[in-house]
Amino acid sequence: MMNRPPPSPLARLTGAPRLPPLLLILAALTALGTAFASQYWGGLNPCEMCWWQRYAYMTSVVPLLPSAFLRLTAAQRRVSLLLAGLVFLVGAGISLFHAGVEQKWWEGFTACTAPISAGGLDDLRAAILAAPVVRCDEIPWSLFGISIAGFSAIASLVLALFAVKAAFSTETAR
Repeated sequence: MMNRPPPSPLARLTGAPRLPPLLLILAALTALGTAFASQYWGGLNPCEMCWWQRYAYMTSVVPLLPSAFLRLTAAQRRVSLLLAGLVFLVGAGISLFHAGVEQKWWEGFTACTAPISAGGLDDLRAAILAAPVVRCDEIPWSLFGISIAGFSAIASLVLALFAVKAAFSTETAR
């Protein structure tokens, strides 16, 4: 008999049926929590493309919920993880585009301001006048020359790759 080497930590992690979706949900919620904390406690107001990146993280949770909390077949779990991987990949594309706009590699959109919501006409006028205008082509914060959008692109790409790896590694649901 041949002795097989023990599976790698990544293989053990991605092979568990419910653990990868739970970790991906946790990662998406952590990214969202960080974004909202930087906005409300750090004073870094989001531009329009920042919101798009947040929407991608929010959307990624939707296909993962059944996979994390319901008994699914291996095929259903694979579809769930692949859909989430696709959403993370779209989020990576949005983030990369935003980082390119910040770096002036290409031009962004002309209307790039923070969203405003208000009740009546007077409230709307006051909200418009008080709203901070945030440009998508300015870098509000960076670390090691990488902006928030750049870090989001890296994180989204890693999460997309992890989701795809898990989609083809998970066992049947227990």
